Amino acid sequence: MSRLLDQAPGGMTYAQSGVSIDAGDEAVERIKEVVASTKRPEVLGGIGGFGGLFKLDTSKFKEPVLVASADGVGTKLEVARQVGRYDSVGIDLVAMLVDDLACIGAEPLFLLDYVAVGALDPARLEELVTGIAAGCRQANTALLGGETAEHGGVMKPDDLDVAGFAVGVVERGSEMGPERVRDGDVLIGLGSPGLRSNGYSLARSVLVKDQSDLAKPAFEGSARTLGDELLVPSVIYAPTITAMRAELGSAIHAAAHITGGGILGNVVRILPEGLNANIDMDTFETPEIFFEIQRRGQVSADEMVRVFNCGLGMVVSVDPSSASAALTIARAQGIVATVVGTISTGSQKVVLS
Repeated sequence: MSRLLDQAPGGMTYAQSGVSIDAGDEAVERIKEVVASTKRPEVLGGIGGFGGLFKLDTSKFKEPVLVASADGVGTKLEVARQVGRYDSVGIDLVAMLVDDLACIGAEPLFLLDYVAVGALDPARLEELVTGIAAGCRQANTALLGGETAEHGGVMKPDDLDVAGFAVGVVERGSEMGPERVRDGDVLIGLGSPGLRSNGYSLARSVLVKDQSDLAKPAFEGSARTLGDELLVPSVIYAPTITAMRAELGSAIHAAAHITGGGILGNVVRILPEGLNANIDMDTFETPEIFFEIQRRGQVSADEMVRVFNCGLGMVVSVDPSSASAALTIARAQGIVATVVGTISTGSQKVVLS
């Protein structure tokens, strides 16, 4: 190796600076089979290349439109770190990505993840990616590749962050959205058993004063610890929306994914000018953990619906003639689904009662 200095053995190494190439190689070996379990027929090759290859099946579409989303799981990761369990947050990542695609009516095709750590623990990464792969299998989405970055000397050894990027496809002209919503539409709510992946900064500040709180019951009478309650994985709704559209077609007008911004901030995104969404809060179940947040933090009802899903993971605007069929399809997919309201003339507001 001429042109490089001939230094004596024993000098500084990459591992000593905080990045272990050996740990990276081990991590890749651990996750190879997990990633392969998500493979769709359109995937070409496997992980390890400089990019993932996916052959779009253009025979299914006259004019395919690609739809992309990017997201993370926020400070729910801090709960996972304190509890020492990372399996469910991988599912959360998939849900945040593919359910956004589903709101456009897109079929999720593939996903890439990005994991940043202070020090690479191959077993911890394997647990996280196993969860991501489980979510991908639920959504029939290929885990096409990703990146793991070890930020030695910048992040603390136990620090971890995860984000992702997903791509789906929809036929041009069939996209769901506000332009399809009509006066008289029925709003169907898809239930969420937990917080999903938003509002955790408020939830943690109210519920978690120190790490020991996570080992206590989530609320009086709960059989689950607070840690387990806060790590309930997000339901993935994309297959349900896909099934609804496959059977009911254009009768499924729009969908709002209830994430950051809560019920108010997300349902308004499917409203065109001149229409209101009227939602009856008594028509769906609000899990007890939301009431516990209110009690401990004296959080107002107005603040709750601006921050949390309060039991509604997705709201779907449906032609009234197809509402009953849409409920049947959702329930057949194992989703708790109820009629939660209607669309009526108004001033582009979400009205809760």
